[in-house]
Amino acid sequence: MSSPRHVPVLLDRVVSLLAPALDRDGSVLVDCTLGLGGHSEAVLERCPRARVVGIDRDPRALAMSRERLAPYGDRFTGVQAVYDELADVVADQGLPRDGGVAAVLFDLGVSSMQLDLPERGFAYAVDAPLDMRMGDTGPTAADVLNTYPAADLARILKEYGEERMARRIADAVVRERQREPFTSSARLVALLYDVIPAPARRTGGHPAKRTFQALRMEVNDELRVLQRAIPAAVEAIGVGGRVVVESYHSLEDRLVKRAFAAATRLDVPEDLPFVPEGAEPAYRLVTRGAEQATPEEVEENPRAASVRLRAIERITANTRPSTSSGKGAE
Repeated sequence: MSSPRHVPVLLDRVVSLLAPALDRDGSVLVDCTLGLGGHSEAVLERCPRARVVGIDRDPRALAMSRERLAPYGDRFTGVQAVYDELADVVADQGLPRDGGVAAVLFDLGVSSMQLDLPERGFAYAVDAPLDMRMGDTGPTAADVLNTYPAADLARILKEYGEERMARRIADAVVRERQREPFTSSARLVALLYDVIPAPARRTGGHPAKRTFQALRMEVNDELRVLQRAIPAAVEAIGVGGRVVVESYHSLEDRLVKRAFAAATRLDVPEDLPFVPEGAEPAYRLVTRGAEQATPEEVEENPRAASVRLRAIERITANTRPSTSSGKGAE
């Protein structure tokens, strides 16, 4: 089973952000979105004192990355799980849930491998079953299309896909599924071409892009999983540890921004003339806002066009209940 060598987005920058936390014997990186193992391979190569625990819900991706990373022996451990199970994965490795790892990495969205396998149904360029599951359990995209009420379909298309024609598409899906259930991507793409007016089709890329993105995010419960996972990652790192996140959707990036802002907020009255001992934030932001790819990188790797990169570091052992990803930063 050979592993395609796709270059991860912002690879050098990501490794440079992780490296200071991994320059200790026995330091552990949890790669929450292992995929084909590109980030993990770079860390294992460039951070020789570290080991990696890689998480992926997709058994095929896990098998391919295990093969790719086999030369690193017991410095790599692969675990089939969803990344909101991070705390359990860390505990199963014999590490403390709070402060037991040196770094955590998230490279969100769909992996190159999933896009490149037509039978997974992630890509709209080829006809395939409407699956879109990152793992091998749960409802498929076809199930969503064939069972959700029109209002719910419109909601996910608007929220997750930022699709301006959301209600129009949802109504058309409900009407067409009464004639015959949706099973293939080609039929859905044809419907989108019929429903979306020609002027709208000429802007914003392929007319199916937003709908497919929304279905994928709903099928895999991506935002709710991330909402649980980011606070767990922040709590998992020890002093000097870092969490690095690459997101590709505005809702994902906003969620990460809120969680990081909550963790780094100074929790004292604004008019207090000094900061009481123990009230200092336990974390600091490593990146100024969200970093983006350079035009040169986007030209070389088009997937980098929408990336937003953020990083946080734990600076003291003091903790307070501030890592919630709820309201707090816009």
